[in-house]
Amino acid sequence: MVFLMALMALVVILVSPEDIAECPKGCSCSTPESILCFQRRSATFPQGVPPLTRSLYLFSNGIEGLSAEDFDGLENLEMLDISQNKLTQLPDGVFLPLTSLKNLDLSSNQISRISEHCFRATVLLERLYLYANHIENIHPAAFSGLDNLLELKLQGNRLTSLPVLVMPRLLLLDLRFNAITMIGPSDIQTPNLESLKLGGVGLNDLNSELIGSLRNLHELDVSSNQLRVLPPILKEIRGLIYLSLAGNPMGPLHFQDLRNLQELKELDISSLSLQGLPAEFGQLFPHLTKLTVAENPFNCLCSLAWLPSWLQAQSITLERTEETRCHFPPINAGKVVERLEHRDFGCPTTTTQTVTPARTTSAVPVATLASVTTAIPMHEANHNDDTNQDNLFPPVPASPSSSSRIVESGKEQHFCSSHTCLNGGTCRLDHSGQVECSCPLGTSGFYCQVQNQHPSSPRMTTVMPNAPALSWRQATSTSILLDLHRYIETRPYIRGIRLTYRNLSGPDRRPMQLSLPASYPEYRLRGLKPNCTYAICASPLGAPNGIESVCTQAHTADEKNASVSGAQTVNKKMTAMLVPSMAILLLLVLIAIAVGVVCFVRKKRAKGHLDLQREPSQPELDGVNGALPQKQAQLPIPEPAVQNSNLEYEVLLLQDHCISSQNFSSHKPSNF
Repeated sequence: MVFLMALMALVVILVSPEDIAECPKGCSCSTPESILCFQRRSATFPQGVPPLTRSLYLFSNGIEGLSAEDFDGLENLEMLDISQNKLTQLPDGVFLPLTSLKNLDLSSNQISRISEHCFRATVLLERLYLYANHIENIHPAAFSGLDNLLELKLQGNRLTSLPVLVMPRLLLLDLRFNAITMIGPSDIQTPNLESLKLGGVGLNDLNSELIGSLRNLHELDVSSNQLRVLPPILKEIRGLIYLSLAGNPMGPLHFQDLRNLQELKELDISSLSLQGLPAEFGQLFPHLTKLTVAENPFNCLCSLAWLPSWLQAQSITLERTEETRCHFPPINAGKVVERLEHRDFGCPTTTTQTVTPARTTSAVPVATLASVTTAIPMHEANHNDDTNQDNLFPPVPASPSSSSRIVESGKEQHFCSSHTCLNGGTCRLDHSGQVECSCPLGTSGFYCQVQNQHPSSPRMTTVMPNAPALSWRQATSTSILLDLHRYIETRPYIRGIRLTYRNLSGPDRRPMQLSLPASYPEYRLRGLKPNCTYAICASPLGAPNGIESVCTQAHTADEKNASVSGAQTVNKKMTAMLVPSMAILLLLVLIAIAVGVVCFVRKKRAKGHLDLQREPSQPELDGVNGALPQKQAQLPIPEPAVQNSNLEYEVLLLQDHCISSQNFSSHKPSNF
């Protein structure tokens, strides 16, 4: 033991102070090889980073510029995160000293271009994140030599074209929300690519040759583009596990065209104007685990009654459940589809069907309805104890699908409820069983629900014409109530709202985003910090950031003022309860005094009457006087209403407690 202690002392003596690595100012060093500099509030790179550092996190520091000299001596650095700073440019060869660098995050800066020699010598780079910048131009040779790159993220920039990406090992490419309207096989030469994200780039068509060349593709996102028909390549491609077609102006979607995607596990078909899903839907995707069908105008009729039970039986997660609601009939309008029971869809009580298999080459219907009994009225079949407004609507019979049309006297009848279309619209079923409305002049929409305004007949509204598009008011110290009435009214075409907010008062100013349906005129923004100023912006869902965006600033209340206000509310409640109780107590005391006075007067009168009849002797007087205390004790004098030992009336002390859940992470989640 003595020998070991002497050896340790010798090591301490031999190691000079220069050899002991110190943590840079304003940073924390949990391990000798990992340094975190968060919100350092400095425009320059930190000085004195130890040479043995392997991971350096510098996000949200306010750094405005970099130079190659900042990285001298950091040959061992493998992970560098400089995201959420104020970088506007990257000098040529700025990362030359970082010969071991594998992960580089430059996201959420203000970089406008990528030069030819920007990433020179970083040949070991595996992950490069450049998203959420202002990049308009990338030199054709900027990514030359990055043969080991596995992930490249460029979403949220201003790119109109791509350099030729020759990356043999690339697995993930994210180009969402740029303006790249045409992408061909010569632009993306990545044979091993697994995930391709092209959402919101403005595509009118999906290049079949490009997708066909990606033999290892498992994830494809083409949401929020201008695809008017299903790309033909999706009818032939195999091996996809994730597919998103959301937010495209497609016509009726024929799910049989996707029959080759039997390995699909996640499907997003939100905002496609779908009125229903065929019962064969579940058979097409036997391995499905997640389904997103939000913001579609579903007809919650008998033809859709299979969906909730199928989701539950197959343990399929319905994403964005609150935004997946019924549009019609009126009895189900606004209800969450997944929470409806089978009886809520208004299916007929008894239905006899004769199914004729379609085996010949001639066009014969798959199913023909031979006889149909009278259906129960909708307001009786869909009786719900939790909703008292169902009976306010007239009965709406169930609208059959394409496989359930009523046959009467050999003639096929397209049965459609007269209550389906609004504002005098005429309802009919098309050849596929989908509901269509012929709208009168001055109305529009799928169900003629939009009344177009004319100067001669202005539309009445509860929103003031000059009201701001986005207004707010304080709710609690940690929440704000947003008023979106005006914003939605002036944009009847939007299918959803992207809500972005960030704290202007705190050190963490990272923006937070929420997606709301266009049917939410009011929304409570929760989980905020007290006594802070927030920048809040609303824009159409699916549109690039900044387009038709309306912003405002809101302030949360001080937590102390909120507690004082709560105490004042409690005091008012207590005062309102104590005043009547004190009045009752005073009344009881007055009654007791009055009863005592009456009894005393009667006793005195009785005693005076006895004195008139005879004069008592002294012993008798002594006996009467000695018995008076005992008699007085027997007098019915009521006790006070409130005593120390016997409480006949209690005043409850009420306290309002407001517990706010503020679970904010002080560190940025790791991307790697």
